[in-house]
Amino acid sequence: MIVHPVPYFSQWESSELVADFVSGSLSAVEDPRWRDSGAPNAEDYAFWSWRLCGVACLRMTLRYWTGESLPAFQLAQECMEAGAYRVEGDKVHGLIYAPFATYVTQRWGLPCSSRPEFSLSEVRACIESGGLPMLSVHPSIRTPEVRPPHQGGHLVLGVGCDEQAIVLHNPSGLKGISQEFFEIDWALFDTFFAGRGVTVGPVK
Repeated sequence: MIVHPVPYFSQWESSELVADFVSGSLSAVEDPRWRDSGAPNAEDYAFWSWRLCGVACLRMTLRYWTGESLPAFQLAQECMEAGAYRVEGDKVHGLIYAPFATYVTQRWGLPCSSRPEFSLSEVRACIESGGLPMLSVHPSIRTPEVRPPHQGGHLVLGVGCDEQAIVLHNPSGLKGISQEFFEIDWALFDTFFAGRGVTVGPVK
């Protein structure tokens, strides 16, 4: 199996508390490390933390290829300015793939392409060539024993694969269960996968 040694970032600063945030037993406002995100206050952090899966995936790719580690809110702000997020009241549209890909290429010098149609064989080829695909899946992939109501809505990062399975970094995965280097059978993965995403790299 090919597995790229990509560092992990959660979309919440306290990755060990994801299960509590997701279940609602703890509000993201109470994240003890919210300031590390660069957010101006805990309320803004809590609002955006549910929407930062794409930013978390970007942080992983940047650390892997450039060594950079910018705060989540700085990256989110840059993505908004690039048109990759569009905010209307309390609703956030995005991650919008095409402007995001342009931003990543122009800002960071990384090869990045929007993939509105993305087959499993193409995902595998991307990983095997050294690339890191950001993949649209249903967020319930953190507990894959539960069948998703639909596909898409959340981004995970493909960091490894072989013929039988794909290996993921999931920004909203559960600590010690489905967070880092989470291996899932291709057929099961496909029940969550919306067939779209973004490729980042490979970097030659």
